[in-house]
Amino acid sequence: MKTKVLGALALAGTMVFNPAVANETISVVGSNSVTPIMEVLGETYSQSNNVTVEVQGPGSSAGVRAAHNGSSDLGMSSRDLKSSEKADNIKEVVIARDGIAVVAHSSNPVSDLSKEEVSKIYKGEITNWKEVGGEDKPIVVATRDTASGTRGAFEDIMGLKKKINDVSVSAISQRAQVASGNGQLKTIVANNPFAIGYISLGSVDESVKPLSIDSHAPSVEAIQAGDYGVQRPFLVLYKDGRPSQAALDFLTWIKSAEAQKIVADKGYIAVN
Repeated sequence: MKTKVLGALALAGTMVFNPAVANETISVVGSNSVTPIMEVLGETYSQSNNVTVEVQGPGSSAGVRAAHNGSSDLGMSSRDLKSSEKADNIKEVVIARDGIAVVAHSSNPVSDLSKEEVSKIYKGEITNWKEVGGEDKPIVVATRDTASGTRGAFEDIMGLKKKINDVSVSAISQRAQVASGNGQLKTIVANNPFAIGYISLGSVDESVKPLSIDSHAPSVEAIQAGDYGVQRPFLVLYKDGRPSQAALDFLTWIKSAEAQKIVADKGYIAVN
């Protein structure tokens, strides 16, 4: 009996401590917009590889910090890096491209805005829908928090920056409602017939109405043709020497034809 117990304990010890049977964990932190497609890619990769991919989406700024300080294997950003965020030992890999859709309530009669009109709405210079061909109703502006890569890219594209004491700051009206992610912003717009917002093109569904910008509707085809200009890269970032080989292998797979087909199937723009 003692022999059987000791044998069982030895087997249990082998099962617990043998590194060959333990999944390696790959940590990925950053953009809320990149998170949905990264989760799908991670789950798909894990099914045929002995790894677990853990994805967290607190925002692009957090992803950039994670890459710099090495607190995660990989960081995610849904905007180009600022000059202050670039470094020789920080590598940037474009894994997809995404449009930013300007969205309104599904009942809103307005279907097209110019970039200039969008900029003026977000600066608080246009405050009523009748000024852009809609009803005589106040515009409720919704935006993302300042850590959001979507907001950073949107501000750059729409000219929503201003200088104060030689420091570049956001020109978005302080009266705008602030959402912490694509989902929350979409909910704000879906529940308010006078609201306007912006979300990842891959997050658009029937709950909101995407608006054309300068007569071009947001679509993968319009982005690929260069007609729809409100777009940005999805970046994966890492610090030289920080990621495990498993993480680098995962990143290599993300650029493969198999993974890029998943990217395209989910409504984003593949990069190969």
